[in-house]
Amino acid sequence: MTDDDARRNSRPGLSTSDGGGLDPLLDELRDGVTEAIPDDPASDDLGVAAIIAQGSPGPTAPQRHAALLTAARAGDRDALNTLVAELTPLVWHVARGNGLDQGIAEDVVQTVWLSLLRHLDRIAEPRALAGWLIVTTRREAQRAWREANGRAALSSDSALDLPDTRWLPETEALRDDRDRRLWRAYSNLPRRCQELLRLTVLAGRAEYRAVAEALSMPRGSIGPTRGRCLATLRTLLEREGGV
Repeated sequence: MTDDDARRNSRPGLSTSDGGGLDPLLDELRDGVTEAIPDDPASDDLGVAAIIAQGSPGPTAPQRHAALLTAARAGDRDALNTLVAELTPLVWHVARGNGLDQGIAEDVVQTVWLSLLRHLDRIAEPRALAGWLIVTTRREAQRAWREANGRAALSSDSALDLPDTRWLPETEALRDDRDRRLWRAYSNLPRRCQELLRLTVLAGRAEYRAVAEALSMPRGSIGPTRGRCLATLRTLLEREGGV
């Protein structure tokens, strides 16, 4: 047994032995993931659009996730549940952005979180947690696509070009006039911009490398492309009368 294995087996509530506490924790994790998956992807995207309009998340997000990961490694279930609640939308959007239907995407989300649970100690840099989730989700989504379709997975570009209505908002979710203008502007962006802004908002600027891999874009182009997308969004908002 390696030192890492011994540490995992001795962690409160995270034992992988046959009689340990992993199975109840897996059940709890599955429940938390299920609750964190957006019931209405359109409403979730509306929230993403609002964050974009207000500016990117603060620079403390990676540090916060790192602290939560460290606590989860020590057996803190509340910390793990918080990570699940905050980062499942990110995992969900990466899975859906790779052309998966809702059912398969939900399975991928579950698989990614279970993989994290089993490898909590293997993330060398805790501040890179969001990037680890993005990369792991993309790879798992491509594997799931191949299994479901019996052929090579869609590229990110192909997936973004698919006709898609799943992001369209329901009328009741857009009662506020400001939200309507904001949503129209965001939904009128090119699909590539929508996906790029969505991932950079959910993952944070520190994870440009992982976002680049998820979207099959050069890392150096993420910042400039994001800037152009935000400029386009501002122009669209001005046409809508601002926010």
